[in-house]
Amino acid sequence: MPLPTHTLLAETRKRIVPPRTAPPPVPTTRAAVPPLAPGALPGLGHAAALLRDPLGFLGSLARHGGVVRIRLGPRTVCVVTDARLVHTLLVALARDCPRGAVQDTLKTAFGDGLLMSEGQAHRDRRRIIQPAFGPDRMAGYLAVMHQVTEERAGRWRPGQVLDVAKEMNHLALEIVTRSLFGARLSEDATLAFHRALPDLVKGQIVQSLYPHPALARLPLPVNRRFDAAVRVLNRVVDQAVNGRPGTARPDGCGGTLPALLRAATDPATGRPLTEADVRSEAITMFGAGTETVSTTLTWLLDELLRHPEVEARVLAELDEHLPAGTTPTPEALGRLGYTRSVTQEVVRLHAPNAFLMRTARVPVDLGPYRIPAGTELLYSLTALHRDPVRYQDPLSFRPERWQDGGGLGRPSFLPFGAGKHKCIGEAFAWAELTVAAAAILRRWRPVAVPGSRAREVVWTTVQAHGLRVRLAPRADGAPAAPDRAAVPGGVAVPGGVAVPGAVGERAPSAAPGTVGGQASAAAPGAAAAPEPPAARRASAVRTFASARLRPTGCPFTGSADGPHAPAGVTPPQPRPPAELRAAADRHADWAVRHGLLAPTELPGYRAYALHELIGHAFPRVRGAELDLLVDVLGWFTVLDDHFDGPPGRRPAEAHALVDPLISALDDGPRPTTPDGRLLTAWRELWDRQSASASPAWRARAAQEWRSCLATFPAEAEHRARGTVPALGLGLAETMRLRRHGSCLYPFMNILERVHGADAPATLHAEPALHRLRADTADAATLINDLYSLEREERQSAAAFNTVLTLQRIRGCTRSRAVRAVRARVAHLRRESEELRRELGRRHPAGRWYLDGTRELLAGVQAWTSTSDRYQVPDVRVR
Repeated sequence: MPLPTHTLLAETRKRIVPPRTAPPPVPTTRAAVPPLAPGALPGLGHAAALLRDPLGFLGSLARHGGVVRIRLGPRTVCVVTDARLVHTLLVALARDCPRGAVQDTLKTAFGDGLLMSEGQAHRDRRRIIQPAFGPDRMAGYLAVMHQVTEERAGRWRPGQVLDVAKEMNHLALEIVTRSLFGARLSEDATLAFHRALPDLVKGQIVQSLYPHPALARLPLPVNRRFDAAVRVLNRVVDQAVNGRPGTARPDGCGGTLPALLRAATDPATGRPLTEADVRSEAITMFGAGTETVSTTLTWLLDELLRHPEVEARVLAELDEHLPAGTTPTPEALGRLGYTRSVTQEVVRLHAPNAFLMRTARVPVDLGPYRIPAGTELLYSLTALHRDPVRYQDPLSFRPERWQDGGGLGRPSFLPFGAGKHKCIGEAFAWAELTVAAAAILRRWRPVAVPGSRAREVVWTTVQAHGLRVRLAPRADGAPAAPDRAAVPGGVAVPGGVAVPGAVGERAPSAAPGTVGGQASAAAPGAAAAPEPPAARRASAVRTFASARLRPTGCPFTGSADGPHAPAGVTPPQPRPPAELRAAADRHADWAVRHGLLAPTELPGYRAYALHELIGHAFPRVRGAELDLLVDVLGWFTVLDDHFDGPPGRRPAEAHALVDPLISALDDGPRPTTPDGRLLTAWRELWDRQSASASPAWRARAAQEWRSCLATFPAEAEHRARGTVPALGLGLAETMRLRRHGSCLYPFMNILERVHGADAPATLHAEPALHRLRADTADAATLINDLYSLEREERQSAAAFNTVLTLQRIRGCTRSRAVRAVRARVAHLRRESEELRRELGRRHPAGRWYLDGTRELLAGVQAWTSTSDRYQVPDVRVR
């Protein structure tokens, strides 16, 4: 049964599964049978888990053994999870374990070229092509790489917004075409190539997972698109192979790759290679030299945006060893030690090969395991390079690990493979990464467009999608020093609350006459002597490393350090205010259109500034997702305000209002309610929340919304019976009601919705996560109680406010109750950080979710300290 194409796309954010603290025990008996991974579904096996979260699933297998069996429909595949065993597979067992189903798909389409051939045919073809990548040609290739990048970057304009992945794809294709083929593709051919490549990759993975090869011949949409992509790529390659040279080639480049191939003879037959052979090798170079290099270049720019201190060191090293205006040479590149560490760390963290396959032709021993003949073997370089056993803190971008030897070792670092099939263009690719990045960074300072950072999209390769940057000229060659507000430690906002800024987003340039936002030491009135670019960059690095904000204390929570991220966690930077204001305008129109508010009610309602709460709590959300969150919060606020009136004291009215909202979460008959406007808006919001969500997320979110909405009639019943806090209702039960009634649980679920993927199921099963979620909801509730205290003290109805509850239960003063709540908030924060550290060690794939709970709580405090919602009415300072 063919797998649905729409399930293949898995968007992730540096996923990896719970780390194993040590390699699993090695069986003492030779020829052990690899263990079967748990969780296989009837009929599907592990296919659903693999397609839903490829990197997370493959990485999770390491804890079960160095080789683990999985089932993909009727097929059994062995996944090799240990880097040393992968090295053995690629080197010692290369002859007995040739390429597998993923590569066979392309072999059918493009022939038996270097990428797809095996045995003697592969060795013969490699000897023919090897001279094209010899050391004597590298100087010429470097000149072409530099020239192509300078020409392309020279066409960009200040203020222009680039789709980085698209632009790097065009750049990599042009470098390959002009350096290896000495040709220029037409614009139509270039566009056709880039449009066809995704269909080729998707078809490759789908066909490799078919339970029977005959399915690849059926006229399925994915097969038709794959065949069309093959035809397009053949036409594009024909233009490069047969077209007239498009540019003069620098000395040292030698003849083109097609000329080299046409001059060679096939050792097996003694005859010249056919045009089909030439095309097959050309397609190999186009595919291998374009997508993976362009993806890595995109990740390189993304990581430099997130780590401006690394960018400063790279540019300082370029100033010293590769001065502006000079053509790169192999000797100059050899002196760029730190830059090489940066590119190695990018390739490690973002290894482009999600999974590759081999097939055992004969029975083989792989470590302690016996692999029967015919077994398919699968491995993921991305997962191997994020193995916490091999790499300490594997999800962190740490170029220094390559300087102290902590990341080196052939069995552990295999970005270009190993053995006889190791990528023939490895040196070419390393050089291209460095030369292209150097030319771009010398001319331009990319500034990330808010909400458009790179995200992982997994097919057979791990692609980088979504990064868009605005170009600022780097006239003097020096990067802007990071603004103090962008460093870890938080950004001060009104009310004395420190809130996180946006992870890795570049801060505005420092003002003239300042270094990193600090005044220079020059005497007043004296003209500052121009500082060499290298010195300026070194100063920027020192300034970034030492700059920290001194957060002010919160008058209500008493927090001296505020809710910013702990040391080592880079906080996100706030969005431009105009973007949030636009979201607020769209929400106001939405609320009026649904009848939730009258136009005359908008001024007072907008003073709540709900959009700012979402802006602080979800600092990376943009566009439609931002609108969804503001609409959900606004709808909940309107619902909550209803219970300040009669429904808050009359259980029957409360149930009539809320029960239909809860029923709308089920796929049953459409309920009715006395207030159809709330229900209609809620149906739309639930559809928007659950669109494209997994069944697991939908069930989890529906349950949390049921618990949240059910607190409204529960509180109304307590008020009607008189069992309000301190009068029949204890503090613990009050906190349970408040915990779910705050809507923090649903918004913690929405973290996954806006991230585009579920947090790992193993993380959701952790009792420690349940504790963390409860602590987050409790802390947010208590912060809300502190800021809403004055308003709720003036209400006639009994308020479910913790400060007031403590006063009634313990008979203490107001100030003492406030201190007790402040102390509880501080305790919950400390406990939450301990839980995040513990869970992050065990489940690094879910670290983004853990960090999101911190940002959510920080956003609550930032907003409650400034919003007009909790101002006491009719109180004036005279």
